[in-house]
Amino acid sequence: MRDSFGSKIGLVLATAGSAVGLGNVWRFPFMTGQNGGAAFIVIYIFFIMLLGIPGMVCEFIIGRHASSNAARAYDRLSRGKPWKHVGVLGIVTSTIILGFYSVVAGWCLQYLYASFVGDILGDADYVRNYFQSFSSSVFRPIVWGVGFILLTHLVVVRGIRDGIEKFSKMMMPTLFILLLILVVASCMLPGAMSGVEFLLNPDFSKVDSHVMLAALGQAFFSLSLGTACLCTYASYFSRNTNLVRSAVQIAIIDTCVAILAGLMIFPAAFSVGINPDSGPSLIFITLPNVFQQAFASMPTIGYITSIIFYALLSLAALTSTISMHEIGTAFFHEELQKPRHMAAWVITAIAIAICIVSSLSVGAYKELQLFGMSMMDCFDKLTAQILLPVGGFLTCIYIGWFASRQIIYEEFTNESSVNRSLFKVFIFSVRYVCPVFILLIFLDQLGLL
Repeated sequence: MRDSFGSKIGLVLATAGSAVGLGNVWRFPFMTGQNGGAAFIVIYIFFIMLLGIPGMVCEFIIGRHASSNAARAYDRLSRGKPWKHVGVLGIVTSTIILGFYSVVAGWCLQYLYASFVGDILGDADYVRNYFQSFSSSVFRPIVWGVGFILLTHLVVVRGIRDGIEKFSKMMMPTLFILLLILVVASCMLPGAMSGVEFLLNPDFSKVDSHVMLAALGQAFFSLSLGTACLCTYASYFSRNTNLVRSAVQIAIIDTCVAILAGLMIFPAAFSVGINPDSGPSLIFITLPNVFQQAFASMPTIGYITSIIFYALLSLAALTSTISMHEIGTAFFHEELQKPRHMAAWVITAIAIAICIVSSLSVGAYKELQLFGMSMMDCFDKLTAQILLPVGGFLTCIYIGWFASRQIIYEEFTNESSVNRSLFKVFIFSVRYVCPVFILLIFLDQLGLL
């Protein structure tokens, strides 16, 4: 018998965990900092409602209807037509992301350890040199990255109820508690209210096409659309799961984590006069300095804050890597009819290979390049700029124009338990609105807008 989620709360927390990741805790704050603060958040929430929720429901419908891995799910709904390859595309995409994402997740684990032993205490130059020394090492980043993949493997190999759901019930509340602790600590700093005001007081005079596209892209990537993750998790949903309500709940959790992350970072950054738009270096170079300066008079509090922060990042990364691992594990388990532990090892081995190559390409062996980019940047651009938008676009086109209208109606309305008028809005959105938005994201990612 195929495994499934055992409770509603487990379903929501696990699926929300697949969306909550470094993109919420790191990328969202610096994107907000780069694009005018609160106005960006308002536009982001608008696109979550207009693109994110309908996109999630599309994948939920496909996964729940077929109750199988992503490739077979698209195949069953399309009755053998080429749409199966959209599911395969999602599996390939998620496995590549798992590999290079684990490099950064490993950095988070290293910094959690370094915070605990006090290795990142020092001035700005010391912290910058520490990161450069660590990331350019041959073995240390690989050890932490591979360790993170193996940690993910240990959860996934236990299955849905005993592994993913059980750990999600522990990890997601812990993540929220850690985040709230950091928000309170950050907001109590002198001058912190300037950061809160920047985050919550919208200035729409700063909004232009660039800000709109940035918010649109963040809404798409934040919810893991196009990876087949939502489709795979939905295959473990029960028949009485309300897909629309679940999508809304998950979007709310995901957005709340992102905004709380902003409330954690901006007040502390403004308190010490540091600009919170420093991009990828924010969490490994800028923030250690923020913690030290902000809590200079209370070094013990600064020490504890640093540990909690990198524990938070590690948990957020783990909830994402678990979902990405499960996509491929489900595929090999069901298509090759292999035991789950063997299927999981296939994905683990592939991810480790990608992780090693990615780590070396941005560290000790920068000559590992393709198309003039490091292998890690190449994997990132391949997935973010091409595979994810293509997967999301084709999924919306398929649900909106080619899938059985009766099946879509029954899945969406939960056999008439959901307001029927919403169905027409949903179909219009996935036919006309979502594809146009995703096409804009695709063109923007390629630098054509």
